[in-house]
Amino acid sequence: MTKEEFRQLTQSTVLLDGATGSNLMAAGMPKGICTEKWVIAHKEVIQKLQRDYIQAGSKIIYAPTFGGNRVNLTMHRLEKDIEDINRTLVSYAREVAVNAAFVAGDITTSGKMMAPAGEMTYEKAFETYQEQIRILADAGVDLIVAETMINIEETLAAVDAASSVCDLPVMCSMTVEADGSIFSGGNAIEAAVSLEAAGADAVGVNCSVGPDQLVSVIRNIKENVSIPVIAKPNAGMPVIDDKGQAIYNMNAKDFARHMQALVQAGATLIGGCCGTTPEFIRETAALLGLA
Repeated sequence: MTKEEFRQLTQSTVLLDGATGSNLMAAGMPKGICTEKWVIAHKEVIQKLQRDYIQAGSKIIYAPTFGGNRVNLTMHRLEKDIEDINRTLVSYAREVAVNAAFVAGDITTSGKMMAPAGEMTYEKAFETYQEQIRILADAGVDLIVAETMINIEETLAAVDAASSVCDLPVMCSMTVEADGSIFSGGNAIEAAVSLEAAGADAVGVNCSVGPDQLVSVIRNIKENVSIPVIAKPNAGMPVIDDKGQAIYNMNAKDFARHMQALVQAGATLIGGCCGTTPEFIRETAALLGLA
């Protein structure tokens, strides 16, 4: 997909997919393992989930390459397999998408604190993202999405890395509190403005909280940027049960109703994060007339 094609696509509301991780855990994925390796061994699980999202109305699905960067894979002693892992996971998504949806190469934070608070520098982050994005682009993704980001500088490194190795559209979504503040400092509006200036093609938020808490955040982002705004929230705020499982309190119909409010506030690219399922996307598509 070219950047111009992305601009044309986002002239109207576009449905993204919903959660991946929480659905994989519901399907039996253990905690504490390398998600990407588990998915490779359970192709039928991820492909059923992605197929269900497309049938529900998703026009962009995220390849399950979320933690496929060298820093994360090194924690699992899988860094030597970085190219094979990313290429395989992209191929799974492409097999499902065919001509029904676009495939986004999914990247995220390295998990390391940025200097001076931690060891990760802009240069190291740039190299880390450059490596993974080059593989994803070569594997045939239609666009890049940097999601669940917690640091503005690290996200800027991802945008810069993408532009250095490909011409694909780049979407960026930060994880924020209900007031728009970012875990490592700054806020969603500052991040959105900086990322647009750096060349991002869409900006917004994902994960964190439920859609009912993000109306003012989305409205403020929309008022400060000229590119499409992303809203991909959780299914409300989770409660941890006695087994240590996160239980999300929002049902699909309520989620769809609150997503409609986010669209009215300025969101163009909408979907779900933790706790959402294909049902949430289907209800949202129906309410917004996107089915």
